[in-house]
Amino acid sequence: MNRAPRFILSGGGTGGHIYPALAIANELKSRFADAEILFVGAEGRMEMQKIPEAGYNIEGLWISGIKRELSIDNLSFPFKVLISLFKSRKIVKDFKPDVVIGTGGYASGAVVKVAAMMGIPTVVQEQNSYPGITNKLLAKKAKAVCVAYDGLEEFFPQANLIKTGNPVRQDLLVLVDKEKALAHFDLEPCVKTLLVLGGSLGARKINQLIAANLEVFKALNIQVIWQCGKLYFDEYKQYASEKVKVLPFVDRMDYAFASGDIVISRAGASSVSELAIVGKPVIFIPSPNVAEDHQTKNAQSVVDQGGALMIKESTLENFETVFRDLIADEDQMKRLGEKFKCLAMPNATKDIVNQIEALIQQ
Repeated sequence: MNRAPRFILSGGGTGGHIYPALAIANELKSRFADAEILFVGAEGRMEMQKIPEAGYNIEGLWISGIKRELSIDNLSFPFKVLISLFKSRKIVKDFKPDVVIGTGGYASGAVVKVAAMMGIPTVVQEQNSYPGITNKLLAKKAKAVCVAYDGLEEFFPQANLIKTGNPVRQDLLVLVDKEKALAHFDLEPCVKTLLVLGGSLGARKINQLIAANLEVFKALNIQVIWQCGKLYFDEYKQYASEKVKVLPFVDRMDYAFASGDIVISRAGASSVSELAIVGKPVIFIPSPNVAEDHQTKNAQSVVDQGGALMIKESTLENFETVFRDLIADEDQMKRLGEKFKCLAMPNATKDIVNQIEALIQQ
């Protein structure tokens, strides 16, 4: 290739799609210093802020998902799709990418579909153990489908299926000193710490659970880093104290993971992959409000291999018993963390970019 390689990445809506795309972009920049990279996202979604903050340009599409319940908003969906396809075609035609990479989210469907129709190589990165409809459709024309779980042959063309794992932020590969991390949150170095992660937007049921169990944590002498999400911060900031740090969002996840002795988390694909890297004991509380209940499937795949515990939202009345039993059993905590870490795929980002590099060299 005589000119600098050009890449379009599309993924957004939630951090679970954005951060894998950013990890891939950063590795592409590391490997091809002169590479030109453009992101395509959905207007009004968090990628329109996060991507420029990371130093990349982004174009927005007028696109959103279909609401499951009857809604007047669904009437505009066909028009949004058509407009997004036309704009995606213009973006691809003007930018002239060598490869287009989709990591999921509303916008990736349009731009990856258009690129494939125009004969441009595409790569689909599926984070979950059960793929969404968009990636199932896009995978049919993709040159490579990079996945994180076994057993996806029934959904994707086997010839192009590569198990790479999910991209994770590079700052998680080597955790900072725990005492330094705890000092960042103004917490004590010799007290067990619970890290609560509800996803970038927050999780109502997890927030309600934590608020209801603060006295339990106090009785057990446990301090808490509680990422409640930006949607819920105003409601839950009242619970902040010397030993309970309530945050809308965690900017330094490396510090958060280094601080936690035990983690309560949703089971989005990126969260599962990052938690595997750090190897901490985890209680998953998967969201039931996602397509195909994929968070439960993600968590179950770890539980089945002895790497974590799971409590469904429908059985949260069991939480206190499960938590007390786990925090009192150092051997089980250690065992869970070690088995979870064995499932990690720390070279995922490099392996995905290897696939992309192979395409531009063809």
